[in-house]
Amino acid sequence: MSVRAVMGYEWCRLWTRPLGWVLAALTMAGMGWEFLLMLNQYLALQVRLAAAGNTSGFTDLVTLPWLALFVIAAFVLAPLLTMGALAGERRGGTLPLLFSAGVSPTAVVLGKYFAALLWQLLILLLLLAMPVVLAVVTHPDWGKLAAAALGLTLALAALNAVGVACSAFAGHPALAAAGAFVVTALLVGVNKLALADGAIGGIANWLALSTHLQPMGRGLVSTDDLVWFALLIGTALLLAIRRVGDERTRGG
Repeated sequence: MSVRAVMGYEWCRLWTRPLGWVLAALTMAGMGWEFLLMLNQYLALQVRLAAAGNTSGFTDLVTLPWLALFVIAAFVLAPLLTMGALAGERRGGTLPLLFSAGVSPTAVVLGKYFAALLWQLLILLLLLAMPVVLAVVTHPDWGKLAAAALGLTLALAALNAVGVACSAFAGHPALAAAGAFVVTALLVGVNKLALADGAIGGIANWLALSTHLQPMGRGLVSTDDLVWFALLIGTALLLAIRRVGDERTRGG
């Protein structure tokens, strides 16, 4: 079995289990409601902003702040959708069956990773359709919107990689989700003390997720940020593959 086969298997599981649908529905409903509230507020203040000489438009005042809210949803979506990727197979006793079918550890990890990531990217794509359809009556900044979409895509990719890695090391899906939440919290808060002391550089700030995600939310994309996400995703997936490989060697 290849990565594609494992991905298809995991994708079918996501389609037939209620958890993914419930999370998608809650995310769409919550984000849709927030979009309407922010749009209504923007329309109410539009004349006042123009009179005050504020040149910020729909993208800066509605779309980018609204998309920033999706990061909060991603912190919940990724751990819950990946918690059973490997821990669930292990707990159900089906992981050795995948090994006996000739599936490599790399195919197991990457297949499950891409399936969960694709599910969440579809949610993001549906959300992006909301501001895009308003392009007929607004003048969106497509560059900023593309940068923000790239940032959210990379954030989802990184959080799912962390979730899969935690699932590879956990013996129960709930423990995998808890571990992913802890790692995510560390990535978010690793620079809080440094910022409180007035430091704007250093290793703590470089390790923080917000340091690399927030510039993209403002329309700025840098090589340093792309490298950070690539390192986090690659490290997490390599750890997961190594752990599954060791388990296969030991015979489950």
